[in-house]
Amino acid sequence: MTEVKSLAKDTAIYGISSILGKFLNWCLVPLYTYLLTSSADYGIVTNLYAWTALLLVILTYGMETGLFRFLNKGEDNPDTVYSTTLITLFVTSAAFAVLIALFSDQVAGAMGYGAHPEFVSMLAIVVAMDAFDSIPFAYLRYLKRPVAFASLKLFMIFVNIIMNLFFLLGCPAIMKWNPSLVDWFYDPNYGVGYVFVANFISTTCVTLALLPTVCSVKPVFDKALLGRMLRYSLPLLLLGIVGIMNQTIDKIIFPYLYADPQEGAAQLGIYGACFKVAMVMMVFTQAFRYAYEPFVFAKSRDADSKESYAVTMKFFLITSYLIFLGITFYLDILRYIIREDYWGGLVVVPVVLLAYIFQGVYFNLSFWYKLNDKTRYGAYMSIIGFIINVALIVLLVPMIGSMGAAVASLVAFFTMMIVSYVWGQKYLPIEYDFMSIGLYTLLAAVLYGLSRLSEFLLAKYCGINNMWVSMGVNTVLLVVYMVYLIRHDLPLSAIIRRRK
Repeated sequence: MTEVKSLAKDTAIYGISSILGKFLNWCLVPLYTYLLTSSADYGIVTNLYAWTALLLVILTYGMETGLFRFLNKGEDNPDTVYSTTLITLFVTSAAFAVLIALFSDQVAGAMGYGAHPEFVSMLAIVVAMDAFDSIPFAYLRYLKRPVAFASLKLFMIFVNIIMNLFFLLGCPAIMKWNPSLVDWFYDPNYGVGYVFVANFISTTCVTLALLPTVCSVKPVFDKALLGRMLRYSLPLLLLGIVGIMNQTIDKIIFPYLYADPQEGAAQLGIYGACFKVAMVMMVFTQAFRYAYEPFVFAKSRDADSKESYAVTMKFFLITSYLIFLGITFYLDILRYIIREDYWGGLVVVPVVLLAYIFQGVYFNLSFWYKLNDKTRYGAYMSIIGFIINVALIVLLVPMIGSMGAAVASLVAFFTMMIVSYVWGQKYLPIEYDFMSIGLYTLLAAVLYGLSRLSEFLLAKYCGINNMWVSMGVNTVLLVVYMVYLIRHDLPLSAIIRRRK
């Protein structure tokens, strides 16, 4: 249980920084939706960042997980493992950035952004730096330095936000007051392009800030070690590509499912903005992943590892359900982070939240193939999910729009979760507390159903269609969940005794 507490502490540090950072980035959503000319502009941001996420996985080619595996194996010098990985990622990332920069016109034209090839060049350099930076960030996690990790992540986010505010708010104001101060570098018509400029500046700053961590070990390259690491990590590349495409393929192909590309971009902008409303769940699963991955590898040698994994699963789901209820119960307030003409897409939020929960459970379950060096199974599951996802997106989006994309993700991650559990019990059987998990699942489902039912009944039979009344009812329902949680798994009396 001590290890679980330590995991919870690290998750809290990663989580607080991630939540704060994502919240600050979240604040950019209203900036974009209110200031960018149309939802099509935000569609460009959504589409290109989806491509960026995919390219980042390709450029890291599983070496982040491979780094953890070989650092914890105890067979190689940790400094050599780290240095070899750094050198390898530097070479491949730099080569990618140079190649795309040389052929940016052709690449941009193929993607439909021929008028702005610099968008593609900037993002190519950004994703190359991000790929390289993932290794020193992973090393900080291995060293159990969550504060340093969180501080650098927040530094990058703060710079990005400041640059966005400067270009989207500050420069237009200065142009009205004293144009000569900024007109030598600022173009009022560049619009969405400054979103990518801000990202380029912030990523460059954090790369420079990571140099002390990069230079903390003597540069050593072990070719034989790299060969062993690649044999372990390259199967994860396919897993990573298909895995990230399960998260981004909707945003990549979405515009092409509309006869009118402009309409497709506009609808993608609405879908992407509403996706951001469900961001809290994504932040939690990401923070959990940062802490859980090194924890699992380090814990794997202990006799009580399976018990710790089971307890972790239970509390992951308890917290996920709490976040789900909190977001859906207060969606009437959260919707104001985006412009009113985006609100029609908010119907996808509950579905997206459930998809994130299934994704988190899948991640929690899937360490059996990493610990048993059976990474090909991860690729199999990702391929299964990807095929389901793409098939449903192509089938449903033309019929029901963005809801089709959300449902496709939900079904894909649910399927992957079930398959991972079935296979995992064969290679790494774990006795999960299904009774407790089932009760929390039922409670969350009933409370959500009561929330929707009360809203319907108040409107139809009482003529009450008031946001504050609905949120009052939802607050009572959320308190019911909290009371159940405290009585069964977080008894206050035990917490008080431990503090004493």
